[in-house]
Amino acid sequence: MTSVFEPSHSTGRPPIGPSMADSLPSINFGFDELRDRMAKFTAKFDTFIEQGRKRVLEERNQFRMNVAELQEDQRMKKKDIEILQLKTNTYQQTISKEAAETREMQGAISSLSSQRDKQAATRDALKEQIAATQKDIDVRLAARRAHQAQMEAQARFNVPELDFWVTNLCMRIEGAGAEDRLKFVYTHVDEKNWEREAWFELSTGSRDYDVKHCRPKLEREKVERVLDRVNETRELTVLLKGMRELFVEAMKS
Repeated sequence: MTSVFEPSHSTGRPPIGPSMADSLPSINFGFDELRDRMAKFTAKFDTFIEQGRKRVLEERNQFRMNVAELQEDQRMKKKDIEILQLKTNTYQQTISKEAAETREMQGAISSLSSQRDKQAATRDALKEQIAATQKDIDVRLAARRAHQAQMEAQARFNVPELDFWVTNLCMRIEGAGAEDRLKFVYTHVDEKNWEREAWFELSTGSRDYDVKHCRPKLEREKVERVLDRVNETRELTVLLKGMRELFVEAMKS
């Protein structure tokens, strides 16, 4: 091994004699061992660095994969949340629609119930009116039958008397277009014209007699007085004589 302290030959000068450097002892600093150790350290360090780089790369790739998986999971969860939100909105809309339909049905039921109650009340009122009307009809029919029986019985006994008054009062009896009405026509009530006629229609549909029409027209108050006497006495001759007297009086005025 050559010492670093050997004299340099670059000066070009020939050696003059033994130098002091030649007389110094040879010293071995162990540079080769140090170089070998440094080479081994460098190799180990390079291996460590390479392994560290691989580990960092693997960890980074794993991290990226984990981040990608997390992002994918987040995307899927976000999509699931959107689907759930859509289902929730649809469900809420369905609930709102069903609630509106329920309210509408309840309103319709309430309206139908009200109509049913009104119709039931109207039906009951109509039943009561029908019953009352039927009762009134029955009463009227019974009264009419009794009156008709009385009139028939009276007619059997009064036919000669009626013929007498028809002849003496110069009148005739006609139908008035209804079952419960008779028309009495007088002649010889006008002194200026014996052929001139006067008539009135008598209603026999109720218990009391009533004069519906007459020609010439008479004062209603006077006719009512005659009817009061007739309905009180139940004598038809009172009506026939009284009405003739009113017609004669009316012809004179």
